[in-house]
Order: sequence, then C-alpha cells, then structure tokens
Amino acid sequence: MNLAKPLLSAVLYVALSVGAIPVHAGTPSPTELRNMRAGEMRKLAVHKQPADMPRVKIEDMQGNARTLDEFKGRYVVLNFWATWCAPCRAEMPSLAALQEQMGSDRFQVLLVAVGHNPKPAITRFFKEIKVTNLTTLRDPGQRLSGQAAVFGLPTTVILDPDGKEIARMVGDANWSSPEALSLIKGLLGE
Repeated sequence: MNLAKPLLSAVLYVALSVGAIPVHAGTPSPTELRNMRAGEMRKLAVHKQPADMPRVKIEDMQGNARTLDEFKGRYVVLNFWATWCAPCRAEMPSLAALQEQMGSDRFQVLLVAVGHNPKPAITRFFKEIKVTNLTTLRDPGQRLSGQAAVFGLPTTVILDPDGKEIARMVGDANWSSPEALSLIKGLLGE
C-alpha cells in the first residue's frame, strides 16, 4: 500500500492549519483597516475606496526625476513635510523608528519635502535630529502635494502595494507607538 500521498496530504493540512506556510491575504478592507486603529491612530482617515495618486515627477536629493510608481509592490507610509515645520520635526524620529522596525521589501517609509526646502537645509535638518535611514524626495514646485490635496503639514498617507492611497492623517503622530506598529503589522498580515 502506498502511504506517500495520504501522508503528504496530512502534513500539508497540518502545516496550513498552524500557519507554517504564510499566505498573503491582500489589503485589508476599509472596515478591517478602521478596526485596526487605536490610540492616536484613530485620527487616521480610512478611505471607502483606494484613491489614485498623482503621476507626476518629483526629485530625489541628487536632483534625479522620480515618481511614486517606483515604490509599487509594498505598503508605503508617505509623509509630506518641510524643514520649517515644527510638528514635522517632532514626528520625524518616530518615522525613522518605524522604518527601522518595519522596513522591508513589503514596507517603506517615504518622505516628500514640500515647497522651498533646499538640499543643504534638508541635510542639516536630518543631521540635527540624527535621522539617517529615510528616503527623501523633494516636491519644490508642489506638483505632487498640490494634486494630492495636501493642504497642511505634516500629512501622511498610506499607499497600498498598487500605489493607491488607502488612508490619510493630517497632523503629527507617533509612528513608532505600539498602536502604529500594530496597524502596520495588520496591513502586512503579520
């Protein structure tokens, strides 16, 4: 009697039932995402439908043209900020800590400096607050931020792996709080 096939089926069943083989469930529904919010993450406005982001060119710190399409395939916490913005300065270390703890090929914190933020001022800003691990893009003409309806700083949007906006928070937050980490882990299915 050949026991290989029934034995293989039993092993596979047990492995799946205890989660030994992770399966990505996809982006949580808006209701599921709303239910993941706790603490100050309750300020996060969850959209009923994912929204397209503007497809405009901005630049990196070396002056190269970049677009948000380059970051598709992962969840992105996209933070619009400025060097002169006191709340931006206050929340930046927590964004760096979030990237440090959760950054991967499935998740990234991405910054967009809005308006007049000269490269030396950005470099000085990060040196002063001792942040070195965040990818920073510049939107000096405010094309991206304007088309994305960013009217106050800081504004943080969460993009799904398709590059669509699924949630937005206006104002600063502690992005490395247990509540924020729990929310990001929930997005990633962890």
